[in-house]
Amino acid sequence: MSAAATRLMTAEEFYVWAELSENAEKWHELDEGIPVERPVSSVWHGAVCWLVTVIIGPYFMSRCGFLAIRCGLLVHRNPDTVIGPDVAAFPTRPAFDDLPRGPATDIPTLVVEVLSPSDRPGRTGRRVRGYLRRGISAVWTVDPEDRTVTVYTANDTVLYEQTEELVGDPELPGFRCRVSDFFSWPTPPKPAANP
Repeated sequence: MSAAATRLMTAEEFYVWAELSENAEKWHELDEGIPVERPVSSVWHGAVCWLVTVIIGPYFMSRCGFLAIRCGLLVHRNPDTVIGPDVAAFPTRPAFDDLPRGPATDIPTLVVEVLSPSDRPGRTGRRVRGYLRRGISAVWTVDPEDRTVTVYTANDTVLYEQTEELVGDPELPGFRCRVSDFFSWPTPPKPAANP
């Protein structure tokens, strides 16, 4: 860690620090003002993240929202904490050139964390609590090992098994999908028949 990182950083200072050449190829988050390096994910983890975007992307696209993948999300100030969820789903879509060049300060409707074998329950629980305290309506943890999705809201926690249907109400009205869809390749569309 550089000398600049020995004191507590603000989110803004963290983004400048993260862009330095010695840090640019690494993945960092800011934990109460202290930069923390995160490990690179496996292909399996990345594939499940992609499936999450394939499944929820059309829902947010049709409502003029958007998804951001592993973007920095400011969840606390003084000291600042910036977490990079696997997927953050925002309810409105600003002009493309108006997107922040630093951490997101707007509150997403949904945050999705895809669990890795190295994720510890205590750290995951702390992240979920931070998201909910920030005012995010729903947090999903997708567990590829157990093939489950846990939905956290301010008032409830619901575990969905692989054989069940995940229902988004009331945070995502009208959204439904099979939990098993997060853990298998989608069926490609059939090519159109030639006239």
